[in-house]
This record gives sequence, structure tokens and C-alpha cells, in this order.
Amino acid sequence: MKNVTLKQFRYFEALAQHHHFGRAADACAISQPALSMQIKELEEMVGTPLFERASRDIRLTAFGEDFAGHVRNILQAVEDLGELAQNAKGRLAGRLRLGVIPTIAPYLLPKLIANLSREYPGLDIHVRETLTSRLIEELGNGRLDAAILALPISNPTFEEAPLFSEEFVLVRPNNEQNLPVPSPEMLSEMRLFLLEEGHCFRDQALALCNMRSATPREGFDGSSLSTLVQMVGAGMGVTLIPEMAVNVETRSADVSVARFNNAVPARTVGMIWRRTSPLSQQLSRVAEIVRMAGQS
Repeated sequence: MKNVTLKQFRYFEALAQHHHFGRAADACAISQPALSMQIKELEEMVGTPLFERASRDIRLTAFGEDFAGHVRNILQAVEDLGELAQNAKGRLAGRLRLGVIPTIAPYLLPKLIANLSREYPGLDIHVRETLTSRLIEELGNGRLDAAILALPISNPTFEEAPLFSEEFVLVRPNNEQNLPVPSPEMLSEMRLFLLEEGHCFRDQALALCNMRSATPREGFDGSSLSTLVQMVGAGMGVTLIPEMAVNVETRSADVSVARFNNAVPARTVGMIWRRTSPLSQQLSRVAEIVRMAGQS
């Protein structure tokens, strides 16, 4: 193992993640034959297969699974060294890997990216939009530096910075705009469109209506807030969206927006990062920039 390189470790991690030589090669910006050769050389140095090669899929062997954990630790240590050097300079530079949940990303990112670019000229910002559970996983294994999502997360390995709160609003067909705003109990009896399983915003909406996530809702789930609002515009039901999404999602739909009078539902938007991150001080400043973008 004396001649193994960090580049080979990165190629190994990419193949372990993508389970496909072509996709892993694309992720590493090299040719597929070059990646295959590097993996083969790594296996020869290790002395045992790391992958089980099937016709349509590439799987880690049992030894490969154990090997992968050590490789991730090594690559994370290398990342931490780079971040430690940045921290010593006292200013965020290089690459920032930021995760954001889908019910925040389209509405916050345009302003946030512009503000970050002004604050940190030359900063290489990589954005990952996905569900909360995946953001937590990728933040924990070092693939992300920070994540913007709905709090609380209540994970002791992460620092949580609450940034701002925002209310939920009711979106209903335009011809219902003069009707009284329904109570949460009434909403549970209506045709309420929700995001599909896995979205934290779905769970928050269900909690408002005192409904269980396991309640059968076949045909009522969507993959984006935009889809839900367009379904409402077609007169098929009602939905809930966060305040920050109103201007974007309702401008091209025949819908009206109603705000709740009592027991107004809301969420707390925040940013989390690993407590052990060498960039903690800089990420605290990034969190402040997120707060300003969300409140302006």
C-alpha cells in the first residue's frame, strides 16, 4: 500500500457512491478506461477485490465496505487540513459545499449566492439540493460543509444556528378567495395536496392538521411546491406553502393566498454544520448572510 494515492482513493469513493463506472468517471472528470485502470491498480495493491462487477451494477465487496469507511476518514482528514489552512487565514476561500432543502432552495438561493459572492469574491460555491435526511447524512460524512433546512435537527454532532421564522399560507382556487379561512380541523377534511414522503414540510403540514403521516393520501402527493400550486390552480384542492415561496409559485397560477388568523403555522429556518469543522467561525458568518438574505 506504499504507492497508493489520494487520487485513487477519490476514484474509489466515486465508484462506491455511483455504482457505475461511467457515472463515477464523469464525476471525477476522467475517462472511464482511466478510472477502471486506477481501480484495478488499487485492487492489486490491496490484494483483494473491492468491487463485485455485475452487468448493470457495481457493488462493494464485504472487504470493500470496510475499506470504504477508512477511505472516507482519510479523505475527510485531508479536507479538514485544507479547511484548517483556510481557517488560519481568517477568511473563507476555496470551495464551499452548501446543502439546501427543496422548499427553501429556489426562493433563497438567488439572493444568497449574490450576497456570498459579494462578501467572498472568488469563493467556489457548490450547492446540493435534496431532502433533509440526505443532507444530514452527507454533512455527517463530510460531503457538505453546511446545510440550510428547517430546525430543529437535534443532532449533537451538529451546530444549529436558527436564522429566521416564516409563516405557512393557504393556497386555494381563486374563486374561493372570499370564503372564510378554514381551521386546521377543517383542512384535514379537505382535499389537501402535500409534498411526497421524505419532505419535512409535509410533516409540518400534517402536524398542523393533526394528521398522521401514515394516513393514506393516494393521488394527493407532489414532488414540488410548484406542482402543488398548479394543481390548486386547476381547481383540484388546496395546499400549504411557506411565505418565501408565495411570489414565485403563485404568479402564474389562478389561485388566491389566505393567511391564518389564529395558531398561525410557521417554521424556523436555520443552518447547521459539524461542531468539529475547522470552518466553524467562517460558517457562523455565512449563517448571518443567510439570515439577511431570508429577511430582506
